Amino acid sequence: MEISFEDLLILAKTKRADINEARLREVYLFAEKNHAGQIRQTGEGYIIHPLSTAHILASWGLDQASLEAALLHDLPEMAGITTEELQKNFGEEVVRLIEGVNRVGKVKLRGSQNLQFLENLRRMFVAMAQDIRVVLIRLADRLHNISTLDAVPLSKQKRIAIETMEVYAPLAERLGMGRLKGDLEDLAFPYIYPDEYTWLQEIAKPHFKYSEKNVSGIMNKLRQQLVKHGIAARVEGRPKRKYSLYKKLLRPEINRDISKIYDLMAVRVITEDTASCYSALGIIHQYWKPVPNAGISDFIAQPKPNGYQSIHTKIFDNMGNIVEIQIRSEEMHLTAELGAAAHFAYSDAKSHGASDEKLTAGTAFKISEKMSWVKQLAGWQNQVSTAGDNLEDYKLDALSQHIYVFSPNGDVYDLPENSTPIDYAFGVHSDLGHYIQTVKINGRIASLDQPLKSGDIIEVQKSKIMKKPNKNWLRFVKTHKAKEEIRKAVQDQPS
Repeated sequence: MEISFEDLLILAKTKRADINEARLREVYLFAEKNHAGQIRQTGEGYIIHPLSTAHILASWGLDQASLEAALLHDLPEMAGITTEELQKNFGEEVVRLIEGVNRVGKVKLRGSQNLQFLENLRRMFVAMAQDIRVVLIRLADRLHNISTLDAVPLSKQKRIAIETMEVYAPLAERLGMGRLKGDLEDLAFPYIYPDEYTWLQEIAKPHFKYSEKNVSGIMNKLRQQLVKHGIAARVEGRPKRKYSLYKKLLRPEINRDISKIYDLMAVRVITEDTASCYSALGIIHQYWKPVPNAGISDFIAQPKPNGYQSIHTKIFDNMGNIVEIQIRSEEMHLTAELGAAAHFAYSDAKSHGASDEKLTAGTAFKISEKMSWVKQLAGWQNQVSTAGDNLEDYKLDALSQHIYVFSPNGDVYDLPENSTPIDYAFGVHSDLGHYIQTVKINGRIASLDQPLKSGDIIEVQKSKIMKKPNKNWLRFVKTHKAKEEIRKAVQDQPS
């Protein structure tokens, strides 16, 4: 659907009260004039791309400067408009965002062993640490581009799709932007794995149809019970994302058997506040039996490091099927869907007392302590060398799938997939890795190289004296921090 400026304006003003309509129209007309005669590969006028990018950002509730930067971001490259001219017309803040967006846009997928790719990736995290809006604009830009990928020459489609899957989707996930991550993956999926995509469509259709029919009955019953108990909430169902389903089908315990997937349709209960989430959980378990051993995942009491909060429970329906129900407040739902965009929206910053000076300078959009991993990745400048391990470490820490594990006290730790108890120990504190006696995973003694899974509870039993790490640990640890600590400790050990 082609977006018009009026569509953008209506959406922006719906989401925010501080939109300057006259100024936004002036920016749009400037962009439209200077993109005149330029055509996208879709056959549309080029202005549709910056307009659509701004429209996506407006749907996320971003501020005026972000929308203006989105409308203008391609002018330096496409129309030869200098940053000096843009600054003269639209000010320093907007130009700083445009420059940042274009620097971030240089992150191209050139293979994990290419130092230029890693250096560009590091620049992305430096930009994020300074002003999160830069990367949010680039993510919106990528979402629109991948949605029109069919118009791009075949020779480029797969490369762009892989870049989206390997760089932008993981970045969206680490920023807590669940909806965006799912959209990017599902749009890239058919271009990277066309045969698998067709296969999935064929086998999934009847199962989705059955699951949808079954879940609709649960949703109606649940709405009735919530009303009966005086809990204000909305209940909705969502089909599992296609690429997420595909990855789950590839697990050894599933072995491509879709009948073993229980969350083809998940039910969400979205309440007014946190207390109502727990009341709703009690009502659900009063009418449907929870699945033994599947457990309740309480990410409200123990939020994920990217800010995600929700309660997940699996129940048996009346026919013995297993259904997953997620319970969260409206505020938690916004964070789960929009992540960093929800956290760093201009109006949110202002409502928390950020000064106009900070907002104008962009410092109100700097990374919070909850996202300290961005600062860590930005600080790799002097550590990334041409050594293959260092390059792989950086890409793994930055863009790999991540898991969430717990300390015995309930603290949540964010680690790359297939991390080990040693990665966890060094992640808790560098000293802890030097005092490992034994480890327990979920209360059971485990080997130091056992891959961890999301939800595991890790307990490190400390020795009384410091123990030097074993250089063999380097064969299986995943995090850069663990590798660096082990290398420092064993550098003088004999081969």
